[in-house]
Amino acid sequence: MKIGLKIWILLISIVLSLLVISPSFEKGIQISYLPQNSTAYEQGIRTGDIITAIDGQKITNIEDYSDLITSKFPTEEKIKLTITTKTNEFILFTNQTPEMIVKEIPKTKIQTGLDLRGGSRALVEAEKKLTSQELTDLISVTNNRLNVYGLSDVVIRPVSDLSGNNYMLVEIAGSTPSELESLIAKQGKFEAKIGNETVFVGGDKDVTYVARTGEQAGIYDCNQYEQGWSCNFRFAISLSENAAEKHADITDKLPINSTNPQYLSEKLNLYLDDKLVDSLFISKELKGRVTTQISISGSGAGATREEAFENAETEMKQLQTVLKTGSLPFKLKIVLNQSISPLLGEKFIKAILIAGLAAILSVALIVFLRYKKINLSLAVLLTAFSEVLIILGIASLINWNLDLPSIAGIIATIGTGVDQQIVILDESRTGKEYSIKQRIKRALFIIMGAYFTTVFSMLPLYWAGAGLLKGFAVTTIIGISAGVFITRPAFAEIVKRIVKD
Repeated sequence: MKIGLKIWILLISIVLSLLVISPSFEKGIQISYLPQNSTAYEQGIRTGDIITAIDGQKITNIEDYSDLITSKFPTEEKIKLTITTKTNEFILFTNQTPEMIVKEIPKTKIQTGLDLRGGSRALVEAEKKLTSQELTDLISVTNNRLNVYGLSDVVIRPVSDLSGNNYMLVEIAGSTPSELESLIAKQGKFEAKIGNETVFVGGDKDVTYVARTGEQAGIYDCNQYEQGWSCNFRFAISLSENAAEKHADITDKLPINSTNPQYLSEKLNLYLDDKLVDSLFISKELKGRVTTQISISGSGAGATREEAFENAETEMKQLQTVLKTGSLPFKLKIVLNQSISPLLGEKFIKAILIAGLAAILSVALIVFLRYKKINLSLAVLLTAFSEVLIILGIASLINWNLDLPSIAGIIATIGTGVDQQIVILDESRTGKEYSIKQRIKRALFIIMGAYFTTVFSMLPLYWAGAGLLKGFAVTTIIGISAGVFITRPAFAEIVKRIVKD
């Protein structure tokens, strides 16, 4: 039997969805938290690295890691610990358990929300009503601050309600509400120091201008070394007169660096909440000079030139943000602060899978009892499963976090999909004065009208509840769009062939 274009589109969509989701069979565990002041971080280990072995013993899951670490630490004297990651090998000398939190490697590219992973969620509101730009600045600064603490699995996004109020939604996997509150509730501070003396602080008072693009900011060269690539960046900043004079007074007392005579003996150290985020050389030409123009430089490294360039660009943008608005620009209050257990999330997933499978099988059975054709029941099953797969594929492609509202949207999509398939089945069996092609066309016209009605009804939910129902709206719109443009036409083509037979 010749396969029509509509069925080919469905099959290609299923294959592409499977490729996007791409199940992972990697062995090991992934680092989800690593403080910047830890021994492991100083040796080059980073958040996101995959540990495959420790002291030559393979690590395939969290239990392997926990058993091995527990058997070694704590000790009275420092011992050698060899940690093998997917890309490198690191040697630590320590007598304490490494300050890192690990997790299982994700099995697929499907990203789950906090409802299913567990952690803490905070809905944050400023004491003043924020504009969209002010909210963007607040999110940028908050994101930078949380990066300093070595946290991963952090989601920060702007949300708003139907009244026009803007909020910041912060989600951190594996965190408690009290920890989350301590990280984001205080305003924080940014300081630039030479030795123990503060030269300037972040914000418009001392830093009047930060170049972000153009000739005054950018990556200016990349070089290859034995261990990979390094790309250098620089950008200009302008200091206030008071900050410039203070900088001149402090640098005037500094000698020239004996080992590197192009620079002064001390560096300009940048601190965020008393944590060192960068350390910059001071040119000898700035010694004792009152200048409001300073060039900030740095670098990013990577295994390839592209990776080094991307890391340098990221470092530059983060540093620009810190210098412009280092401390949180507004006093904040937490409107909602809740904790979700990961065990509860696992139960949700199991319950949803069982309920969804039971619903699809029940519908297929009812279709069989109604139309007395097993091939029609199989067609309904295929369509329902393919719609779910396409939704998951699109969600993986756009990095959408599937939370409980999103799962509810998928279930709603299955329900509306079955309704529309029943419409196609009934239209194909009635109105014998019309050809099967005309009857299917009439059914698809009805479905298209229902589609636009559903889409417009979902739009208010995108903003309702300060964005907490956004997942329901997004997955529902994705699901019914995939249904109308991919699976319904293919289902109609299958039904047309079955009825003709």
